[in-house]
Amino acid sequence: RGNQRDRDRERAAARATSKGKNLKDDGLTPEQRRERDAKALQEKAAKKATQSGGSNEAAAGKKK
Repeated sequence: RGNQRDRDRERAAARATSKGKNLKDDGLTPEQRRERDAKALQEKAAKKATQSGGSNEAAAGKKK
């Protein structure tokens, strides 16, 4: 295989470092992360409901 393994290792290392920016290590506890994510989902559902002209109750029903 020649130097293909070495090149693949280098490419994998480069990909790992570029993806390292998106790790879950954001300094939040799991509880804080859940609260943040729940709030984001509620805002997203509210925005979608206002765009489609539906009510928030209908959007909440679809979410569950």
